Amino acid sequence: MTLTRLSLTDFRNHAEAHFRPGAPFIVLHGENGAGKTNILEAVSLLVPGRGLRRAPLADMPRHGGDGGFGIAAEIEDIHLGTGTDAAAPQRRKVRINGAGAAITSLSEWLAVVWLTPAMDRLFTDGAGGRRHFLDRLVLALEPSHARHASRYDRALRQRNRLLTDSRPADSEWLDGLEKAMAESAAMINAGRTRLVEQLSHRLQAAPPSPFAVPAIARDHAASEDSGHLRDQWRQTRSRERAAGRTLHGPHRADIIVTHAATGQAAALCSTGEQKALLLSIILAHAALVADIRREAPIILLDEVAAHLDPARRAALFERLAATGSQVWMTGTEAGLFQTIDTQAQFVEVQQGRLII
Repeated sequence: MTLTRLSLTDFRNHAEAHFRPGAPFIVLHGENGAGKTNILEAVSLLVPGRGLRRAPLADMPRHGGDGGFGIAAEIEDIHLGTGTDAAAPQRRKVRINGAGAAITSLSEWLAVVWLTPAMDRLFTDGAGGRRHFLDRLVLALEPSHARHASRYDRALRQRNRLLTDSRPADSEWLDGLEKAMAESAAMINAGRTRLVEQLSHRLQAAPPSPFAVPAIARDHAASEDSGHLRDQWRQTRSRERAAGRTLHGPHRADIIVTHAATGQAAALCSTGEQKALLLSIILAHAALVADIRREAPIILLDEVAAHLDPARRAALFERLAATGSQVWMTGTEAGLFQTIDTQAQFVEVQQGRLII
């Protein structure tokens, strides 16, 4: 999975940018605020979801533009596009080879995983961030995961509206929604379970490296079967009506990550160890995707090199090269990436302009 062209129109601080990647490593360097992370965010929007910043669509169009934005890319002879129109800024559109398509269909063509500085808090913040992280990893392996998640979320929103409506909810309608939720929940849970098992095996078999190795497991609630969930939803309608939301299901699941060598919870590890655990997961996952889909995913790493000593940077670059992925990295200084200069394409970013 290699992008051969990327074009941006009125996206963030980029009025117009056109770029043809031509190396295994794409290094975007420049001052803070120049627009480096915006390029990574654009690539991350070529798969389902809200991108690496999880930002509202309203934040993405360039100030001074017409109110919409466009992102276009090529993967060999496949043309992908996404963005919004000024007339409908809250509706994201997708086109594949010129034809309109569902957002979920993007995952059939491309797999993208990323690591950003904001994810340094992944193990210490709430479970929601870890669920999104897990689902992105599943999506890269199983494109259908996006459809199951979308159907579940749609039914969940409808159920929550019924529960909080001032009028008594129709029990048959709730039964139907809970049945649909249970069917999607079964597929979501199965995909997450497969990912955790496969990733755990891959991590255990990973070559020695200076990065801490994590152990990953799903919490007990995440293993609830669909029949048990339907019973729970039926029995807790009154309590959930008072709470104003559905309290059980895959939208409440979590994962448990520990330092394999010490047994210490990731949340209690040092900041450096947490970063190393995340890097180990990303590297193992990239290798797993390459094995299963026969194509390595695109990897986006935002400001990762600055927080590693030279030895760990060299080890990271070596592991990344072994994945076969197209790797996009950002940094304020090009010198951080000097050990891969023969394998990298350096692009200077200056206030929304790309200097190649």
